[in-house]
Amino acid sequence: MAEQAHSDEPLLVTPLHAEHVALGARMVPFAGYDMPVQYPTGIMTEHNWTREHAGLFDVSHMGQALLVGPDHETTARALETLIPADIVNLKPGQQRYSQLLSEEGGILDDLMVTRSGDPAEDGKLVLVVNASMKEADYAHMQARLPANVKLVRSDDRALLAIQGPKAAEVMARLAPDTADMTFMAVKATKVAGLDVHLSRSGYTGEDGYEISVKAKDAVALWRALLADPEVKAIGLGARDSLRLEAGLCLYGHDIDTTTSPIEGGLIWSIQKRRREEGGFPGAARIQREIKDGAARVRVGLKPEGRAPAREGSIITTPDGREVGIVTSGGFGPTVNGPVAMGYVSKDVSAVGTDLHLVVRGKPIPAKVAAMPFAPHRYKR
Repeated sequence: MAEQAHSDEPLLVTPLHAEHVALGARMVPFAGYDMPVQYPTGIMTEHNWTREHAGLFDVSHMGQALLVGPDHETTARALETLIPADIVNLKPGQQRYSQLLSEEGGILDDLMVTRSGDPAEDGKLVLVVNASMKEADYAHMQARLPANVKLVRSDDRALLAIQGPKAAEVMARLAPDTADMTFMAVKATKVAGLDVHLSRSGYTGEDGYEISVKAKDAVALWRALLADPEVKAIGLGARDSLRLEAGLCLYGHDIDTTTSPIEGGLIWSIQKRRREEGGFPGAARIQREIKDGAARVRVGLKPEGRAPAREGSIITTPDGREVGIVTSGGFGPTVNGPVAMGYVSKDVSAVGTDLHLVVRGKPIPAKVAAMPFAPHRYKR
């Protein structure tokens, strides 16, 4: 959650900035934007509200773009030279998670790729990338795409996410045709009379939707969603504690250029055809790690007691041998205790393994834990 902007650069704002300020949000620099970290009720209340009702997030700082080619096959194969997911066989009206890879198989960023359900849009793929990486991602892709596939930025769009067990009911009241969608399905529709593209997905482990809307309509959509008593605005603080309990990676922390998708526990995001055929950056390393296992892996960690182990805490065996590092950590309100993720040597990665996390110079006993820490509740 600690993507601080450089102090000498003016902060960017999303189309909803004035709405956050009016709600009394505490604003902080994040990935170059002035963003709400929490509202007056606080992170714990916002976290619990999202787990029990529906939380509304402004994620308009994320990068939205289109890849446009002559047909689906051409566009998909161009993208497959940069990422390890199977995009050729992505069905219309579906979304898939993947990673932009370096030649060494490290992760330059993670992203969502969507294929429209509209046959008229069939040469187009919609991409959503991380705010902190979008300029680098766009430059990386533009330098490597063939001449007949273009990257078109969608800087005129905002992105909202509604997450939680009541999200589907709220959406059904505003857009009845969203109710029967399943996890990772996408649709173009109207919400509160506004044209949107939405997916049934999110970053909290809960059921919910991510809604792309024209920037000029963002305030109207935000207000229409907040008008429902089940919905409250949620800041970046609770977004981080929710995704940590869900065992989801934050780019620049749990995954980065030094980690491969296999080390990161993301093998599920590489479909069988791509594992076998390769043809993406770093394929030799990734195929080797699939076959032989990676030397280190991302694991869940549950410290004893109430003190959280933060990012950067050293992980050791009980006898003091250094075996890894914490990449995300904090207090899990749903779990009612501290939770963390980090990388450890393969030999100490089994669930139940006893380890120590060094917090302020003091070793705290912990166990390797299964993830997610709070169960996923996606609509399958």
